Amino acid sequence: MDANTTTLSELFRAGAALLGGRPQALLEAKVLLLRAARLTEERYLAAPDKPCPPQAEAFFRRLVERRLAGAPLAHLTGTREFWSLPFEVGPAVLVPRPETEGLVEKVLELSSREDEDIVDVGTGSGCIAVALAQELPRARIRAVDVSERALRVARRNAARHKARRIEFLRSDLLSAFRATGLKFDFIVSNPPYIARAEWDGLPEDVRRYEPRRALLAGESGLELIERLVRRSAAFLKPGGYLILEIGEGQRDRVLALFGRRWTEIETAWDLAGKPRVITARRA
Repeated sequence: MDANTTTLSELFRAGAALLGGRPQALLEAKVLLLRAARLTEERYLAAPDKPCPPQAEAFFRRLVERRLAGAPLAHLTGTREFWSLPFEVGPAVLVPRPETEGLVEKVLELSSREDEDIVDVGTGSGCIAVALAQELPRARIRAVDVSERALRVARRNAARHKARRIEFLRSDLLSAFRATGLKFDFIVSNPPYIARAEWDGLPEDVRRYEPRRALLAGESGLELIERLVRRSAAFLKPGGYLILEIGEGQRDRVLALFGRRWTEIETAWDLAGKPRVITARRA
């Protein structure tokens, strides 16, 4: 095709054909075209036969090539939706998954909607903290991560959504609060929970493009979860909650970590019917 005469719809069809071996080729081609041409879906649908500028066409073809090479769609567009909000993502943070919304749902279910203290451990893109800030405007939220690069992304996402009541701190789990005396109503976390033996079985786009540190948790996959369960009671107010996302097949082993300091230990399942969220209350 002549680059000067290629229309948006022609380019969309060409991209979809190249991506034809992928399950969502049509959707991905449209998303990448809108990104390259800097269009909303409404503007594209209003004029699909509009000529595509050569620079945008070249960018679109590069995006398609990178997708075929395995780059995550969210990294190519720079954003992923979570809790109906767009979040900046990239190599420094995990791409938010729909099942992680279960953590937000559980906090909202248990919240008093008053002036509560919440900490999001391993905040990554900040999606959990920002979603909670949107829903609980009276809450005081701290969001911690061991990665300063991740915290920079999270701060930008909070600024994007005007979530001003979030304090971002660099911390290995809850270590930043050891000398503060601060106690929380909720400790919420989507921690790393992939065992070393499971690493090679992960999808290639996850292994190659998402931060290994945010996924891998030692030989058992429970290294970080065990540390968090062991330390969280000291940072919770009496009756406060620890809410964790877990991996497939981990439920029984995680439940076994809770001792006499905990009560009301519950499991929530994701839409695929897998145990996904563990909630425990400090006795």
